[in-house]
Formats: sequence, C-alpha cells, structure tokens
Amino acid sequence: MLLVPVCNPGPQWQAFLQALKVQTLQPDRCIVIDSESTDGASEAALAAGLTVHRIARADFNHGTTRQLAVDQFADNADVMVFLTQDALLVEPSALQQLVAAFDNTTVAAAYGRQLPHANATPVAAHARLFNYPATSHTRLLSDMTEFGIKTCFLSNSFAAYRLSALREVGGFPANVILGEDMHLAARLLKAGHAISYQAQATVYHSHNYSLLAEFRRYFDTGVFHAQHPWLTQDFGGAGREGLRFLCSEMIYLLKHAPWQLPEALCRTALKALGYHLGQHHAALPQRVCSGLSMHKGYWA
Repeated sequence: MLLVPVCNPGPQWQAFLQALKVQTLQPDRCIVIDSESTDGASEAALAAGLTVHRIARADFNHGTTRQLAVDQFADNADVMVFLTQDALLVEPSALQQLVAAFDNTTVAAAYGRQLPHANATPVAAHARLFNYPATSHTRLLSDMTEFGIKTCFLSNSFAAYRLSALREVGGFPANVILGEDMHLAARLLKAGHAISYQAQATVYHSHNYSLLAEFRRYFDTGVFHAQHPWLTQDFGGAGREGLRFLCSEMIYLLKHAPWQLPEALCRTALKALGYHLGQHHAALPQRVCSGLSMHKGYWA
C-alpha cells in the first residue's frame, strides 16, 4: 500500500504519476490524502486509478494525518510505503528495491536514497549527497554510540514501514510540527527493531531553500526537539552531526562552487539562530512563533 499526502503539487504531479505507473512492483492500493488542492491534483490522481481522500487544509498535520490514513486504509496490509508529492521515483524498480529491506525480519522501517533534482543549487545538492550516501546500511539501537542522533534518521519523503511494528509502538506521533518520521524511527529502535537505508531505491527530491526558509525550517526543528527532549537525551544532540555537515559542505563548495561559501556561512548562522529560537519557543508569543515558523498551520 502507498500513501501520498498532497497539496497543490503543481506541474510535476503528472511526472510523479507516470513514474508510479511504470513501477515493477505495484502497490495493492494507492491513497492520495489531498489537502484542498486547487490545481487539479485530485482529478489527475483519480484518472490514474488512485484513491483520493480529501481533508481540510487546516486539519493537516505531519503525524496525525499519516496515522489517520494508516488507521483508515491500511486494513491487513503488511507494509505501507510513504511518498511526498515532490519525490519523483527514479527507476521502475524503486519501490521494489525499497520494500526488499523487509526480507530481513528485524527491519521495521526502510527509507530510500534522495538524489538532487537537476535544478538543485550546490548547497541543496550537497545536503542530499551528505544525508543519502551511495551505500546501504542497517541501524540498531546499539549503533547510537557511534552515530548519535543520526541513528534514528529517516525521511517520509520515501519510506516504508512494517505495519505490525508501527502499531506495536503506537504509530505516528500526534500533532508534531515536523519530524514524525524520526520520532517513529527512534521508538522503533528502542523497541528492538532495525531501520534500513536502501541506497538502490532512489527518488529525485531536493529543496532550494532561501535563507529565510532555511531559518524557518531550523526554527521548527528546534521546536520539535524542545517538545520531545527525550530524542536528544537518549540519542544525543545534533551538535556533532552539525559540525560534520558544515565541514563536508565547506569542502564540497570549495570544489564545486567556491563563490557560494559566504552565503553558506550566513546560512549556517541563520540555521543556528533559528534552532536556538525554536528551542526557546515557549517563551515567545504564539503570533511570533507563527511568524518565525515554516509550518504556520501548526500554530493556528
């Protein structure tokens, strides 16, 4: 079974549907959760044979909406695959490569490799190459001494879950600003399951964030970590991983786009500021939090 939340996916939606149509492994059912799209996304999905479930845009939440879809549509499915509207399957075998992870009975969740879009900026391209290497791996809770918070890294832009394990740990968290995938992955690890990264399962997925958007995204990340402190308490903070990312980014830009180094340093400062403010969001008025946040609907 496949689940795709959408909200005005735009012209690339047709390419998404075409890439799904040619998959060698076809899901038993494809569910589109549409948050009041006005660009014909629902109609195109219906024409492609997908099931469309419409919700109010104000009701969407990263964790709650996905869990409601699991509860309503999963039935007796063994595995549910999640894609976002802007993740374009690269190869016809992408879904098959992803769910192959579940041949290992210890694996409760798997995620695929995200490649930068052709129009990705050097900064955006590096972020994908850093977080999604060319080699597959499997993580257990015991790996957190080596990998820290990166142990529970997982992205619902292209991921799959064994539904029995998902239900065992209580499913997706309710009412989170973001990070529902990491929250669930951490609980699966703590319950004794494994998380698999399938590098052969690929999608095109990247974002050319502006400086302001980057700030807002890290503000939301700070909010998420502040509201769920057990993640950093149990797995460690993001400081070590952030430093490793920064060093990697500087080396990458020196080689591929040295003129972007000043902007990258400014971007790093804004990320740190956004994250710090997010961690202390409880001291800020709600209207200020909404203004600083990327996910403004969360504060409504």
